[in-house]
Parts: sequence; C-alpha cells; structure tokens
Amino acid sequence: MIVGYNHNVSYRGKTFHVQTEDSGPLRPQLVTLLYLGGTIISSKKTVYADIIKVDHLDKVVEELAKEQHKGMLRGLTRGEFDQRIAELGIALEPAPVKAEEAVRPVAQTLDDPGERVTEETAAGSADHSSAAIVAEPGIDKFKKSKPTEPSLEQLIYAYLTAGQKGS
Repeated sequence: MIVGYNHNVSYRGKTFHVQTEDSGPLRPQLVTLLYLGGTIISSKKTVYADIIKVDHLDKVVEELAKEQHKGMLRGLTRGEFDQRIAELGIALEPAPVKAEEAVRPVAQTLDDPGERVTEETAAGSADHSSAAIVAEPGIDKFKKSKPTEPSLEQLIYAYLTAGQKGS
C-alpha cells in the first residue's frame, strides 16, 4: 500500500490543502481531496481494481496517484474551482489580469489621433501564476530518499552564480 501525497498551496490569498491517499489492494482506490480549512472543495476517486494483478502494481499506482494529485493542483491553479469556492461563501483575492487585458492605452500620438501607444502592465497572466506550493506537510511516502549530492538544478545554479556577489 502506498500512503500518499500532501501539499499546502497558496492560491489567490488562501492556503489550500491537497491530499491524495491510496486505500491499498484490499480497497483499491486513490482518493484526492482539495480542502480549505476543514471544508472539502473538491474530490476525485479512482478505483484501480481492474489492474490489481498487473506486474509492479506499486509503481503503477504511484504514477496514477502522482497524476491525480497533480491534476487537482493544476485544476486549482487554473481557476477550475473558483465558482465552487465562491458558492461556499469564500472570498478569494482578485485573479491576475489576463495578458490581453494587461495592455492599456496610455496616450495618443499627435500625428495620428487614431493610433494608440500602449503599455503592458506587470499584473500577471491568465495562467494564475500567483499560485505556489507553500509547504509539504508530513512525510511523502512516494518520494525516494534524497541523495546527499546536490541536485542538477543546484549544480547549475552554483555554476551560473559563481563569482557573483549578492545584492
């Protein structure tokens, strides 16, 4: 039996919790819940009884759980649950301005009054990029033990910043 994933995600001023659990081979199902406080915003259940005898079941279930968990995270950050959240009376911070709405007129040229000079705002984009994972509580049983060596990202960052002084 694979235990599951847990993440706290900051989205539009609130911290949501996404939890995915495997009930094990006796009750072969994966359940993912999206919470805000003690309120369940959304849930998804996948029954995998039809593949219970497949080779390397633990690896297959791990991949299914990862995808289901990431899907819930993506749905939240794409705004798919915004209406449900509003129906529950929960106020979110305003969504980032969409890229096409971020262009606003700032002046008209003297030569051609119909031609507009525009300026792009830095308010964000339509992909709700204001979401971020703020914590990973508990132990994630899916993750392999981390090696003591630095990750590739850490090595690249160290190489690129070598010799630079901090601001």
